[in-house]
Amino acid sequence: MTTAAVIGAGFGGLALAIRLQSAGIQTTVFEGRDKPGGRAYHWNKDGFIFDAGPTVITDPPCLKQLWELTGHDISEDVDLVPVMPFYRLNWPDGSNFDYSNDDEQLRAEIAKLNPDDVAGYERFLKYSEGVHDEGYLKLGTKAFLDFTSMIKAAPGLMKFQAWRSVYSIVSSYVKSEKLREALSFHTLLVGGHPMQTSAIYTLIHKLEKAGGVWFAKGGTNQLIAGMVRHFERIGGTMHLSTPIQQITTKGDRATGVVTEAHGEQTFDAVATNADIMHSYRDLLSDNPRGKKAARALSRKKFSPSLFVLHFGLKGTWPGIPHHMILFGPRYKGLLDDIYTNGVLPEDFSLYLHHPTVTDPGMAPEGHSTFYALAPVAHQGKLPIDWEKEGPKLADRILDEIGRRLIPDIHERVVTKFHYTPADFGRDLNAHLGSAFSLEPVLTQSAFFRTHNRDDVINNLYFVGAGTHPGAGIPGVVGSAKATADLMIADMV
Repeated sequence: MTTAAVIGAGFGGLALAIRLQSAGIQTTVFEGRDKPGGRAYHWNKDGFIFDAGPTVITDPPCLKQLWELTGHDISEDVDLVPVMPFYRLNWPDGSNFDYSNDDEQLRAEIAKLNPDDVAGYERFLKYSEGVHDEGYLKLGTKAFLDFTSMIKAAPGLMKFQAWRSVYSIVSSYVKSEKLREALSFHTLLVGGHPMQTSAIYTLIHKLEKAGGVWFAKGGTNQLIAGMVRHFERIGGTMHLSTPIQQITTKGDRATGVVTEAHGEQTFDAVATNADIMHSYRDLLSDNPRGKKAARALSRKKFSPSLFVLHFGLKGTWPGIPHHMILFGPRYKGLLDDIYTNGVLPEDFSLYLHHPTVTDPGMAPEGHSTFYALAPVAHQGKLPIDWEKEGPKLADRILDEIGRRLIPDIHERVVTKFHYTPADFGRDLNAHLGSAFSLEPVLTQSAFFRTHNRDDVINNLYFVGAGTHPGAGIPGVVGSAKATADLMIADMV
């Protein structure tokens, strides 16, 4: 029987493993941590369930396909519930913008900011639909292995001015600065600077509008758990707490993997959902290809990291929606500090996750689960001591949430902990502590990103945020389809 090893049980690795197993390839997943999920790890503390992230689920069909491959239904394992509004955007002056796909309500929200922008938004929506069809439906699950494939895709991308930034395109349609922020912040969810990331990423707006925003009851961890159950149901094998020490090779072929627990095991193909730099520099250290690829990656731009404060509170807040964006006093200046200047500024913008407003079971009765996420520079730009700076930033974030939403927040805290760029580096082997791998600029997209199949070791494959098409749940699940198509064609 044909066999494959998948390194890493993140969304990309699990989605790939399900596709391979469904195609009759006996697949084994190796996960270094004690739980599956990768960046979608979770903790149970003091009766509270805390998702590490991601928490925004879009394009449910890309997930449902993983079950449909073998005649099953995702509802057997996962309870997806809609979230409305998608997000509430809040500015320091107290103004709010509820963002959803309710057309009438959305237009009313836009009119509150600037009535003249309603017509501009309609034009932007048509643009976003075109980009979605070209960049996501046509190219999002297609591997770019050679420059010819990029040349063929270029006319479609250029038609939508892919060289321009998301913020630039949005600004050409709407005049309200708040609305420009509301329609461009999405790139931050995949590690991109709104003023530098390709306008192709405006497709996220269409993706959300068409498919909605969803939440897995019990947390994102329950979507991961459902994927694992389904993978094992169809015959796959999962090894937790089993970090890979080496990908073994012979010439231009991968021969298997080495773990401390199981020694060397041979496979017909190896796919890695691990960090791309870790995969090449560390796991392929015995092969010249690993050293060469790692040198090339070291010259690329990596996305920022995140500081995530998890906290459980006494009390419930039905007036605080599931997802909020608390914008700070600066937009471009703050982004420049994170992406370019490499400083830890006094101000910040926050993504506030409040899952217990949708699922009270994620906290003890009468309590609430939250996390607040602040983008910060990666460790290559900001090499600070997070053991020292983390607690201070956590207190400042609680102060800000208290000022804007929950005045007595400090007195209500039952439990709290934070996760820093140093933790991303230690737990996930993330290069520079980056939370999203390569930055999604045009010159690091599609063919210019790590290829789904290695150019030299021809049975070594990549899946996840570092390869095409990029980060985010639809992105890494799309990468799994692109990689699976290659592997199945090569192996079956």
